[in-house]
Amino acid sequence: MKPAPVLLPGRTLGILGGGQLGRMTAREAKRAGYRVAVYTNEPHGSPAGQLADLEVNAAYFDDEAREQFIREVDVITMEFENLPGDLLGFFESHKPVRPGRRALETCQNREREKLFLRQIGVPHAEFRVVKSADGLAAAWAELGTPCVLKTADFGYDGKGQQKLTGGEDPAVVWKNLNAPRGVLEQWVTFEKEISVVAARALDGSFAAFPPCENEHFHHILDVTIAPARISPETAAEATALTEKIAAALDYTGTLAVEFFLTREGRLVVNEIAPRPHNSGHHTIDACCTNQFEQQLRAVAGLPLADPRQHSPAVMVNLLGDLWPAPEQAPDWTPILRHPRARLHLYGKRRAVPGRKMGHFTVLADSIDQALTEARQLQAALRPVTAGEE
Repeated sequence: MKPAPVLLPGRTLGILGGGQLGRMTAREAKRAGYRVAVYTNEPHGSPAGQLADLEVNAAYFDDEAREQFIREVDVITMEFENLPGDLLGFFESHKPVRPGRRALETCQNREREKLFLRQIGVPHAEFRVVKSADGLAAAWAELGTPCVLKTADFGYDGKGQQKLTGGEDPAVVWKNLNAPRGVLEQWVTFEKEISVVAARALDGSFAAFPPCENEHFHHILDVTIAPARISPETAAEATALTEKIAAALDYTGTLAVEFFLTREGRLVVNEIAPRPHNSGHHTIDACCTNQFEQQLRAVAGLPLADPRQHSPAVMVNLLGDLWPAPEQAPDWTPILRHPRARLHLYGKRRAVPGRKMGHFTVLADSIDQALTEARQLQAALRPVTAGEE
């Protein structure tokens, strides 16, 4: 088979989606001398579109908009996975799409993702696919409680899922799921959640950042600690499992695999994200290269860069809850005056509670120091609630 041509600077990267992951990918592409075209169904001036040479704003099935986008780009990638398969197939029939449709369709659906993990022999939570209230009751009896019911399609940041502890009515639970199919997973008692962010190139070469450790608040990533506080053996196993998953998907680009580390020291795959990932944002400041440059290199057919981490780091998400008013930003002085903290804002015009508006990263000589200083800065930004001085 003839190797795919390398796309050198000067060519045009197409990005489906206008959010912050697209913005940070576009920034790396522009820094390297590429043109960028963004296709988004958001209003003009999306976070990614602000940095693009061309922003196409239309529904994803708008024929005229799709044709305009295809004419402009040489290769297409995406910043989120919840895109219809028919749309991905249409783009693949005109231009290279990386990662490809198979990887996206596998990872955007929990049922297909779990079946894929089972097929390739990667450890995962025991599960059952359910299609009705009666099916839920039967699966529930088999798996026991607690367990977690998730929609098969399109879930993230804890959306589309419910923990079941044993006292719920299966009929009511199924009705509230409001989906034709679900996945019931056995509850995993874990010591830590870790993730591996890695990239796989067109030629199959693989480069992983050191595993990182994630802490959540209300199902949304709050803090990433990098590198993770785990043994070298566990880190090597998590990286090897990530490489196995990427190879089985014939993946091209950056991806993340989230793991539960159980109290017994066993790794269990929780989720695959076929794109750059929130838990990899620290790589911008703490590593020799970052996850977005790796995405660009892989998609363009270039060799991957060095993923080594040069400084311990802690990344903290900044959610819209911090904003005093939807269009009034917090006072960033505590972060800006810290000599080893880096502030990243995503260019979103209006803050909404729970919405990811930015992040900051603290570098230090040790993880303990980075975590202490990051928590201090986080507390300094905490909004004052009623009754507080």
